[in-house]
Amino acid sequence: PSPIRLTGFPSLLPEPETTMNETIRKTILALSVLLPVLAFAQAPPAPVAVDEARKDLFSAAIWVSGTVISRNDARIGAETDGRVTWVADVGEKVTAGNPVARVDATDLELELEDNRARLASLKAQRRFQQNNLDRLNRLAQSDNASANQLDEAAATLDMTSQEIRRAEVTIAQTQRRIEQSKVLAPFTGVVVERLVQVGEFVSRGAEVARLVDVDNREIRAQAPLGVSGYIREGLEVAVEHRQNQFLAPVKRVIPVGDERSRMFELRIAADNPSWVIGSPVRVALPNSDPRELVAVPRDALVLRGSEMFVLRVMADNTVEKIQVDTGIGLGSLVEVIGDVTDGDRLVTRGAERLRPGQEVKIN
Repeated sequence: PSPIRLTGFPSLLPEPETTMNETIRKTILALSVLLPVLAFAQAPPAPVAVDEARKDLFSAAIWVSGTVISRNDARIGAETDGRVTWVADVGEKVTAGNPVARVDATDLELELEDNRARLASLKAQRRFQQNNLDRLNRLAQSDNASANQLDEAAATLDMTSQEIRRAEVTIAQTQRRIEQSKVLAPFTGVVVERLVQVGEFVSRGAEVARLVDVDNREIRAQAPLGVSGYIREGLEVAVEHRQNQFLAPVKRVIPVGDERSRMFELRIAADNPSWVIGSPVRVALPNSDPRELVAVPRDALVLRGSEMFVLRVMADNTVEKIQVDTGIGLGSLVEVIGDVTDGDRLVTRGAERLRPGQEVKIN
C-alpha cells in the first residue's frame, strides 16, 4: 500500500535513498571547503627565509671548470753529484732556506782540505820570494845585483800571488759545492713526493723531491675565446666550491689562446685556507655586455605545474603571489621579468607550503 502523508505535518518516513546520498555529498563538500579555510585562519605564522630582489647592472654568464693550484709547485733538483744521505718525509713542512735532502759531501770536504794545504804552500813561497826580492833590492843599491835578477824575482813573486788568488777561488768553489750538498727549499712548502731514496746516487740536476706551497694558492681556469672581451684583471667573478659560492677577483689574464681548444687561461684569487690544492671549482664568467635588470635568488622561484611565481612578503608579513618569467642566469641569481622591484622581500625557503595572504614569520 502507498504511504499516507498528512497535510501540514512533516513526513515521519525516511527520505528516498537518492535524496539522502545527495545531502551527504553536499555536507562533505562543504566541510572540505570550510575546514582548510578555518585551519588557515587559525594556523600560526609559517617560518620562512627571505632574500631581497636586486636591481643592478648584470651580465649573462657561463660556467667553466677550474682547479685550485699552488703558485709555487716545484721539483727540487740536486746541485751536486753524490750519494743521498737524507730526504725529508712526505707531508713534512719545510721552511724556505732549510734542507729538503742532503748529499754525501765527504769527498768535497777532503778536496777542500787539499785546496787549503796548497794555499798555505803558495803563501809560504810568496813570503820567501818577497824576502828574496827585498834582498836583491838592497844589493842593487850597492851594484851587487843586476836588473835582470830584480825583474826575474819580481815576476816570480807576481806569478805566485796569482796562484794564491786561484787557490782562494778554488777553495770558494769547493765550499760552495759543499753547501750545495744540502738541497735547500726555495720557498716554504710541504713535501708531497720523494723522488729518490736514501742511498741512491744522484747527478747534478737530478730531481730529489716535489715541494708545494700550500699557503699561496689561486684558481686556474680555461675560458673560451668568445668571452675574452668581457674579462679584465680585477673583475669579480662567482666561484663555486663544494656547492658554496663566493666572489673572487681575476688576478691575471693570459691573452694567448690555444689554437686547438680555442681556450685561454686566467688566474683567480683563492685565499681560503681550507681549500686543498687540486680541488675542482666552477667559475661564472660574463659573456655579454652588462645591462640593468632585476635579479632574484634561484631559491625564490616556485614551479607549480605550468606556472612560475615568487612569493613577496608584504609590510604586514603576509605573502603575495607574483607571476614571473625568467631571463639570463647570473650564478646564484636569475633575471626575473614581472612585477618585482629592487628591495622586494622574497621567500626563499618554505614557499612550497604557503598560500597567498598567509602570514609568515621570518627566520
